[in-house]
Amino acid sequence: MQKIKIKLENCYGIKELEKEFDFTQSKSFVIYAPNGAMKTSFAKTFQDLSEGVESIDRIYKDRETKRVIQDENGVELQKEQIFTIESLNQYYKSSKISTLLVNKTLKEEYDKIYLTINEKKEILIKELQTYSGLKKDVEETLSDAITHDRKEFFLSLNRVKHEVFEKKQSALSVITYPIIFNDKVLAVLESKAFRDKLGEYIEIYDRLVSSSNFFKKGIFNHNNANDIAKSLKDNGYFKAKHSVNINVGKAKKEITTEAELEKAIQQEKDSILENTALIKSFDEIDKKLIKNKDLKIFREYLEKNKAILAELENLDRFKQKLWVSYLTKSIDPYKNLIEAYDKGKQVIERIVKKANEEATKWGNVIDIFNDRFSVPFVVKMGNQDDVILKSDAPTIKFEFKDSDDSTAVSVKEADLWDVLSSGERRALYILNIIFEVEARKEVKQETLFVVDDIADSFDYKNKYAIIEYLKDICSEDNFYQIILSHNFDFYRTISSRLDIGRQNKLHTIKANGSIKLVQEKYQNDPFSHWKDHLNDDEMLIASIPFVRNLTDYCGFNELFAKLTSLLHQRQDTDGITIGDLESIIKEVLKDQQNLTLENQSSQVKQLIFSLSESIYNETDEIVELEKKIVLSIAIRLKAEGFMIENINDDDFVNGITKHQTFELIKKYKEKFPSKLQNIKLLERVNLMTPENIHLNSCMYEPILDMSNEYLKQLYADVSGLVS
Repeated sequence: MQKIKIKLENCYGIKELEKEFDFTQSKSFVIYAPNGAMKTSFAKTFQDLSEGVESIDRIYKDRETKRVIQDENGVELQKEQIFTIESLNQYYKSSKISTLLVNKTLKEEYDKIYLTINEKKEILIKELQTYSGLKKDVEETLSDAITHDRKEFFLSLNRVKHEVFEKKQSALSVITYPIIFNDKVLAVLESKAFRDKLGEYIEIYDRLVSSSNFFKKGIFNHNNANDIAKSLKDNGYFKAKHSVNINVGKAKKEITTEAELEKAIQQEKDSILENTALIKSFDEIDKKLIKNKDLKIFREYLEKNKAILAELENLDRFKQKLWVSYLTKSIDPYKNLIEAYDKGKQVIERIVKKANEEATKWGNVIDIFNDRFSVPFVVKMGNQDDVILKSDAPTIKFEFKDSDDSTAVSVKEADLWDVLSSGERRALYILNIIFEVEARKEVKQETLFVVDDIADSFDYKNKYAIIEYLKDICSEDNFYQIILSHNFDFYRTISSRLDIGRQNKLHTIKANGSIKLVQEKYQNDPFSHWKDHLNDDEMLIASIPFVRNLTDYCGFNELFAKLTSLLHQRQDTDGITIGDLESIIKEVLKDQQNLTLENQSSQVKQLIFSLSESIYNETDEIVELEKKIVLSIAIRLKAEGFMIENINDDDFVNGITKHQTFELIKKYKEKFPSKLQNIKLLERVNLMTPENIHLNSCMYEPILDMSNEYLKQLYADVSGLVS
């Protein structure tokens, strides 16, 4: 990927753009693109390629879209070769985080052990699905019932090991779990009204059981009796000519066959469940179970299995009993899984311990973020061992710390988005970007990063943090960057910090919807270039605001006033000559003592107007900043000259000490309130030309951001002002 050739037509408002990016001299390009020019559309087009979708023109949907993005061999870039870093995307999460987390050797060692465990687990799960009636989420449902943690499957199995191994098969194993434990049924079972009626039923039931000579409350109930009957049958007890004695009324009765025992148990159950008071209480419960389909199914189930009503008093315990009964019925797969897990447990614990002790690349990402970015929260590693053991998605933890409080509070990422400033939110987004970048670095994925205004809303510390990270990116052999920004100061800073040469510094020119990316004319800043080329009339005039500011900083008050008269129409403006300007420059810039300007007696103002006419009549796009500065100065001088002439009040004009353009407009509006078109135009001038242009070149940004068409049209409109 030494070169990238792009040709775009009708892509999200980009009517036409063709450019070759040559990375042989520098692996980064930086593009200054004013808002509305093309940068987001450019980034979105590349993002489409990375996501494997077609680009479109959202407004003019009937226009044919073309998107060609190829390498130097004419081969279309693959989607994995592109990664677009948006200005902000709250919902972005890298899909490659896990590749940074686990030591490869440890993961392979664990996978080998877990393969055997997983095979045996699948066998058990299938049996549990059959017995419980659950079609999915068996593992999670069992874990939640036993440990109240859906992820603790093996802990849950071990916790009931004694019950399962010691218990014979239970009559409860025929109960269908989801008929009872579903959201709609549980909502009724847990309601106060239902539980009151259930309490009445259980009170009657317990009283009947207590009075039974056959069953004993809390010791031997109908489920125990069924379990014993089945056990005796399975072990051939009666076939071996053994017998049992049971209580029937106050007498003892000898039972010699399976059928007799089952009949005796059923008769005693019927005597309880068909009790008139119990049936009446059941009917009260029954009335609560007719609201919807799920409840009606449960109601019918209760009709056939009234004995489970007594279990509903303690739902948590009932859940556990059911799972123990299912596991008891699946005893062989259960034993095989427990043995395999116990055998590999020590090795697994060693792997987890070693993995947690290692400084993984996942941790390195967090360190990069915490060390570089200034935010009111700290990022920490989350579930590293869970990722190894359970293939969980990696998570990170956040601790918020108020600057006025030393106490750190754990907070969820979603909650952070609600309290952070715009810049802090963007920093949080960048955390996820770093994961993606580092993951690509790890697998040596050749990547073109398209970066869209990533530092917008950042304070200076975080702005330099992201610049340093972008610098890290361009140091990687397989990484390339196209960085877009509407902020001229950021554009200049990143150009310097990443040592991007002039050939890779581009400005956006937009004309009639078509976009051109042109090479920046100046290597560092325009002032240095202009200072060395003051014999060029355009650069001479463009330097006036810069030199004027120097006179202000250095205390040259008279010179400052003289140069101010070249940026505002004042009494002495028309009398300032080229020779006067040369003298001022030599006084302020000590390295310009050999400067010799032509036409010493000519008016500077007339030179400004002459240059502006030439610039206005040029058919090519305005690329050079100095041309825009000259045109802007001329616009303001013409506008102020027009207002001064119409206001016709020398005392007022000469009394203005600051904000001259604003004060003149205010006075013009007072005298000519009906001249609405002129007022609107003059206010446009005031917005376009700042009252004070500082040494920092980013203050030229309002002028830089103006399109050629707008600036030229404003000049023409001001030139055509009439009273």
